[in-house]
Amino acid sequence: MDQGFQNNDKWLYTISSKKALLEFNFKEIWRYRDLLMLFVKRDIVTIYKQTILGPLWFLIQPLFTAVIFTLIFNNLANFDTGVIPGILFQMSGITAWNYFKECLTATSNTFTKNQNLFGKVYFPRVIMPISITLSNLLKFGIQLLIFLGFYIYFILQGVDIQPNQKLMLFPVYVLMMALSGLGLGMIVSSFTTKYRDLAQLLTFGVQLLMYISAVPYKMSEAEAKLGDYFWVMKFNPLAQIIEGFRYMTINTGSFSWLGFSYALGFSILVFLLGLAVFNRTEKSFIDTV
Repeated sequence: MDQGFQNNDKWLYTISSKKALLEFNFKEIWRYRDLLMLFVKRDIVTIYKQTILGPLWFLIQPLFTAVIFTLIFNNLANFDTGVIPGILFQMSGITAWNYFKECLTATSNTFTKNQNLFGKVYFPRVIMPISITLSNLLKFGIQLLIFLGFYIYFILQGVDIQPNQKLMLFPVYVLMMALSGLGLGMIVSSFTTKYRDLAQLLTFGVQLLMYISAVPYKMSEAEAKLGDYFWVMKFNPLAQIIEGFRYMTINTGSFSWLGFSYALGFSILVFLLGLAVFNRTEKSFIDTV
């Protein structure tokens, strides 16, 4: 009887370490959607749970950064923003940059931060970085509302600003920022299981990356001042994303379909590479972390 039961028994789910490097099981992720939403809620609530200002930090941080950038780059360094008010110009770049940066830095410690959880219970590990990307999407939305508030204020003041037809690409730009941050974060997270120094290097590297990604100034201004060194920014896909985001929202800077395609291709490629490295690392990271 037992033997017959074993022969007729069919498993509903099979958990195995053998899977393709680029496997992204949507069906399994959907099955764990409640857990995914729980992680999203945790990421949002716990960060500022014991702080005095709480979620107001979502507003304060980008606003203060925009004010400082306006004073340094627009007032002291005399970077030209045309008819666009300096603080609005800075907020457009900072809003886009912060989403990418938060996805990258928060995803980069996925394995080390969750090693105890990963070692006790099974669930699709990729849920963790996905939850970070989704929770940061909410923060991005809040910061976008601040940007929109300043946008409306300056319009009411008579400033000649308006978006252009490229605004229809807005969802694609958000997707590019998410895929780039997620992919690079998964790569860094995988390597930090063996090389912990990467976590410190990332903090330093992100600051440098911001300045060569056209966040506080237009690429045309950077080209005039950098001269022969401008190629560093020109071939930086993140600079193309920031410049394109600024162009479609406040109609300043430059846009090219070549740059757009280059940035889109990079974001997809780095995500696939990050997924492959992440899937490979999750099979054995518990022995090295």
